[in-house]
Amino acid sequence: MGLFSFFTKELAIDLGTANTVILHNDKVVIDEPSIIALDRATRRIMAVGKKALLMHGRTHENIQTVRPLKDGVIADFQSTEMMLREFIKMTGSKGLLFPPALKMVICIPSGITEVEERAVRDSAEQSGAKEVRMIHEPMAAAIGIGIDVLDANGNMIIDIGGGTSEIAVLALGGIVTSKSIKVAGDEFNDDIIDFMRKKHNIAIGEATAEQVKINVGSAIEDLENPPEDYEVYGRDLLQGIPIAVKVSYQEIAQALDRSISKIEMAVINALENTPSELSADIYKTGIYMAGGGSLLRGLDKRIAKKTKLKVHVAEDPLKAVARGTSIALKNFDKFTFLIK
Repeated sequence: MGLFSFFTKELAIDLGTANTVILHNDKVVIDEPSIIALDRATRRIMAVGKKALLMHGRTHENIQTVRPLKDGVIADFQSTEMMLREFIKMTGSKGLLFPPALKMVICIPSGITEVEERAVRDSAEQSGAKEVRMIHEPMAAAIGIGIDVLDANGNMIIDIGGGTSEIAVLALGGIVTSKSIKVAGDEFNDDIIDFMRKKHNIAIGEATAEQVKINVGSAIEDLENPPEDYEVYGRDLLQGIPIAVKVSYQEIAQALDRSISKIEMAVINALENTPSELSADIYKTGIYMAGGGSLLRGLDKRIAKKTKLKVHVAEDPLKAVARGTSIALKNFDKFTFLIK
């Protein structure tokens, strides 16, 4: 087994719209934004991950930054393959005389089509994988949180990523009911950009909107420990000059209200379609939240108020899906029927 593992490298990959996380031997070896910078003329890779993100919104005409995943699925096949190849190189197989054969388990949204699933598989194979398996995101998130997904008891999980929010009820190693909506972190950023334009006459980019969300993002207007007002820099739409505007968390809660209402409705919809025995289980255990979006201040309280259920946020929600994928890969025999 030792010799075999020397020739095989197993990677668990959370290929997300906003971030890509790769684990090897249960250790996070890559945690980078899912973005790539290319030379427009030659299509040569200029940067990937954090370095490419620094260029995003700041490039001249010779450089193009691409976020190859949209709404949890591949929007640009070639860029995804190039980005994935670079990330795999960064895991440390580069320069070896006999690089190990790559075995990957990649998590995918539960609402993915066969064509989209094929695109993920092809991208992984083109980037050097000899064996590619898939696991659904809500299942991976539940495993990562520490839920016993093979148990008969029902559990509800909400995974709010960059492109999609996945809501699923799990029992006996399967997804009993699920709802996947394209309202998540990216949509929150768009809401903030829109709000800043309409309310403050200021134009801001995606990166600034992300910082606003991190610093003063909120789902409710009455937080117990509110963050201080945040200074936002952008371009004045009336005069065209750079300006700074201070925004409060209450304003951002108003800006995000409509999108959060859509997530709430999706949660209610999933609960309505849950078999009664599993509903009884969920009433006892509550709802589990994972994904970067679950870090939004007050979101757990808002969902708890709407559903009248307990809501638990995962310990490290950003890594829950990747961690679950890694556990599934390590315990392949136990979870074999969960992995495609």
